Amino acid sequence: MNKPLIPLLPPVDRARQVGEALADYVEGADLKSGDRLPAERELMAALGVGRSTIREAIRFFQALGVVESRKGSGNYLLKPISRRTIHMPLSLDTANLRDALLQTLQVRRGLECEAGMVAARMRTVSDLEMIEARLEEMERVHHAKGASGPEDLAFHLAVYDATHNPLFRQLLEQMRETFERFWSHPFERFDFARRSFPYHRTLFDAIVAQDPEAARSETLKILEIVEEDIKEMSK
Repeated sequence: MNKPLIPLLPPVDRARQVGEALADYVEGADLKSGDRLPAERELMAALGVGRSTIREAIRFFQALGVVESRKGSGNYLLKPISRRTIHMPLSLDTANLRDALLQTLQVRRGLECEAGMVAARMRTVSDLEMIEARLEEMERVHHAKGASGPEDLAFHLAVYDATHNPLFRQLLEQMRETFERFWSHPFERFDFARRSFPYHRTLFDAIVAQDPEAARSETLKILEIVEEDIKEMSK
């Protein structure tokens, strides 16, 4: 029988302690995003707790978007876990699509404007090469199809990475992932925010020039068009 890695936990706050112990186990086992977690029985033996406690800890990480349960396959790690990692789930009632999109846009405006300004100050030569490559792919697809999809997101993620602050990418990517089904083609309109296309090039130019105020201005132009289209297309 495997020797427990930690002593049997007291009942008080057991789920939190098991969550921390599970995070330590995952880190110690060097599990990466996409890896399958060990079976419940193995975790029970390793952590010295019962099945219900393990399941409660797994449900906690599932609620945070860190672990995904796949029917017939097991539980998989979506994001790194450690005792030091902070996970912040997002929740928003999307019964009214128009209001939900406008609410997320308010938050995005603050984060994305700041990200553009920080990227303009902190970007490196390799950052510029990555952003430009993503921009050129976005432009290629846009000119071929009259619209862009994942390419637009890839461009913005490259801008967030240029801040060298991982929280920008994680927060904004989580927002986009959470509402991807709404942001892809809101109101079933494939021309949504198409008018913002030219400002992605001018945003890149501002980052190249290391001009934070210009980066903020160009980001605002993009998001103002997004807001106008939400309001117009939801009528």
